[in-house]
Amino acid sequence: MSETSQFSLLGTRRFAPFFATQSLGAFNDNAFRNALVVLVGYHMGLDEHAVGFYSNIAPALFILPFFLFSASAGQLAEKYEKARIIRWVKLFEIAVMALAAAGFFLKSIPVLLAALFLMGLHSTLFGPIKYAILPQALKNHELVGGNGLVEMGTSLAVLIGMVAGGVAMSYGPLWASALVVATAIVGWLTSRAIPPAPATAPDLVFNWNPFTETWRVLGFVVKDRVVFNSVLGISWFWFFGGVFTMQLPNYTTHFLGGTEAVQILVLALFSVGVGAGSLLCERLSGHKVEIGLVPLGSIGLTVFGLDLYFARSQPTSLHELSALAFLATPGSWRIVADFVLVGLFAGFFIVPLFALVQSRADRSELSRVIAGNNILNALFIVGAAAFGMGMAALGLSIAQIFLAVALLNALVAIYIYTLVPEFLMRFLSWILINTLYRIDTRGLDNIPERGAALLVCNHVSFMDALIVAGSVRRPIRFVMYYKIFNIPVLSFIFRTAKAIPIAGHKEDPALLERAFAEVDQALAEGHIVCIFPEGGLTSDGQIAPFRGGVERILAQRPVPVVPCALRGLWGSVFSRRDSALGRSRLPRRFRAHIEFVAGTEVAPAEASASVLEARVRALRGDLA
Repeated sequence: MSETSQFSLLGTRRFAPFFATQSLGAFNDNAFRNALVVLVGYHMGLDEHAVGFYSNIAPALFILPFFLFSASAGQLAEKYEKARIIRWVKLFEIAVMALAAAGFFLKSIPVLLAALFLMGLHSTLFGPIKYAILPQALKNHELVGGNGLVEMGTSLAVLIGMVAGGVAMSYGPLWASALVVATAIVGWLTSRAIPPAPATAPDLVFNWNPFTETWRVLGFVVKDRVVFNSVLGISWFWFFGGVFTMQLPNYTTHFLGGTEAVQILVLALFSVGVGAGSLLCERLSGHKVEIGLVPLGSIGLTVFGLDLYFARSQPTSLHELSALAFLATPGSWRIVADFVLVGLFAGFFIVPLFALVQSRADRSELSRVIAGNNILNALFIVGAAAFGMGMAALGLSIAQIFLAVALLNALVAIYIYTLVPEFLMRFLSWILINTLYRIDTRGLDNIPERGAALLVCNHVSFMDALIVAGSVRRPIRFVMYYKIFNIPVLSFIFRTAKAIPIAGHKEDPALLERAFAEVDQALAEGHIVCIFPEGGLTSDGQIAPFRGGVERILAQRPVPVVPCALRGLWGSVFSRRDSALGRSRLPRRFRAHIEFVAGTEVAPAEASASVLEARVRALRGDLA
């Protein structure tokens, strides 16, 4: 697999124009909304009650289209070529921003609220395309990096847009109007360079009833348990982030003693953290969808959310501090670190979830799955507002609300990982593998994205199954010797991954027959199964002759076979040479540099044990 940095995508036409277009859209959304806030709050002479009323109704108007039109937007993105839809959506944005400019000049709140509703519609239409187009434009190993760049670009665009919109309106409606209209035009121009992304369901019959279609797209979301729980995780992220951002203005004033500049500083810290976490996902995951990062993200959100409460649990007596003055106050740098780290771990949490949804959902349904995700996101954002108001009505301070949502995050995470142990299993295996080894992978594109397949691999250490599982994007059913299957700690991971224990005929013939039956059932259901045809760990680092079990499997269920090889693993931790499990001497190759290589597919008719053994030997080469 290529180790090229994700930033190289910014030099490609298949990604760069889309990245620029979506970033400009996020910028313009927030520039317009903040310009509207500044105009209503400071330039129209409204009393405090009126300002509060419009401040509350504005977010509701923006989010309403997500409830009403997300399902229809998902159908559009599925039925028609996506780049063309993007260009039409960007033309629509120009028209909406022209309406907003008229509202700025006339200082007409009804016109501006109409423009706000239409910008919500713009975001609703763009949302399903935003994430559904990435799997079409990117290669498999680029998916995490591409999502990381999108999340980074979005978080920074939101921050810069808010600042730019407020500053532009401070100079007057002309400047604010020029900013939003010009940005919309530039967004349309960049969209013209996006290469075609063919329709994934061109024969789809369009359902014009938004209510029945909403119910239908939610059905696509719940169809796959892992996808559904990933969507719930994404929606929970919006709830968690919504509670924090909605409380931020008052938190800045009463607990930090700062002006609007301090609020912008805190938002900048959070945005930088999200951007950094999103970009780090590619490096930490090894260029693949690594859901083991999700529990790590949830742990960080809880830990640093809790620390934010303990860092400043009581209101401050200071007032009207500038950003520099705030940084000079005692304890400020702890708060700075907390906001950056909450953002960092938020990136670890959200990027793998989006990549997992993109990789697991059926391509012909992905846009509608994203549409269903957007509906649930909107619902959770509304829930975040209700949660904040409810906690305040109960007398909780803002710091206590932060404490409550951090604790709630821990409970939700435990619940999700109980429902889908795969998340926790991948986290534990990710920690183990990345602690013990440095892994390079090659040829992963040879492993089918969908459908049944059999992987055959040489067997070097007790960790082989974890290494292979951590390298391949799809879930794998492993066939493994029952004594390895029952190793403490690893047993939880193997059982969660639905590994299939096997024994020799003389040891337990019933277990042997049951293992072959489970393999056949797994292949019949379209899963990937991995076997180690040597029948045991190598005792000298060399590949032992392959046994005939692979031929028995293929005779009963002919499926494609992908030969694989583990390279450089002999003598590392948990191999039989110098292993603490095999000899008293401690292992000499801690953090060994190893490789996992997948070869080209072999047709089942040609996949004899001898042919597969020769393929695996060739893949391993001289590097034992």
